[in-house]
Amino acid sequence: MDTMSERLESAVAIVEEAMGLALRFFEARDGIATRTKGFQDFVSEADTTVEKLVRDRLAAAFPGETVLGEEMGGVADDAYWIIDPIDGTANFLRGSPLWGISLGFVRNGRPELGVVAMPVFKDIYAAADGTGLMLNGKPLARHVPFEDVQVMSLGDSAAADAEEVAALNVGLRHAGWVVESIRSTSIGLAFAARGIFDGHLQKLTTMWDIAGGVVLAREAGLDVRIGTRSGSGIPWVAAATPALMAVTEGLWPEIRGKVPAEPA
Repeated sequence: MDTMSERLESAVAIVEEAMGLALRFFEARDGIATRTKGFQDFVSEADTTVEKLVRDRLAAAFPGETVLGEEMGGVADDAYWIIDPIDGTANFLRGSPLWGISLGFVRNGRPELGVVAMPVFKDIYAAADGTGLMLNGKPLARHVPFEDVQVMSLGDSAAADAEEVAALNVGLRHAGWVVESIRSTSIGLAFAARGIFDGHLQKLTTMWDIAGGVVLAREAGLDVRIGTRSGSGIPWVAAATPALMAVTEGLWPEIRGKVPAEPA
């Protein structure tokens, strides 16, 4: 697997298989085992089983390459695959269709390949450096049919950032945006890439939440910025249109000038 397009093709096939497995769990969710791992943060039998499937398929397709996952851990090196097997587990457990599977490939700290599946909708978004955005194997140009409708996605991740997120929410609403919070970072980024949202902002996140979706957003033409919170090393992400990014810079100064390096 020497070319990025070949790597992406294999990644899509792996996620497509995982999507079928995840859907079977979703249809039988009333009977699956779950546990709590943090504030409104859940893990289910579906999360662990789907992650194991993806890990097994990656090991077969890319032997020797490092793999990290939300549920089974791992240690990053210069290049690695990273999995969020069910992004939006709370949505999944309650029966909302707004959950996904995210797979990314990160090199030197920069996500360069991403796949995000929305199993209930049978949709797989995919992109890598230079490919453009694709949906179910076909090129997808970002389309915004009603540009006067300003709507964006604002993520939150824990009780600890509730006040910060609330302040950003109020500022964006005063600036004219409808603010959505769907509790699935990868879906927020995929919807931003497609044009459903003007962007996705999240002040605390993780690499497994964002690695797949930021590639989609970047290849769709959005301004994508990733950084870490001062003193903590916790990632944040901002992926937005120029208009939304300009407003956000005034409300969230930390994002100014934080643009990931371009590929070599």
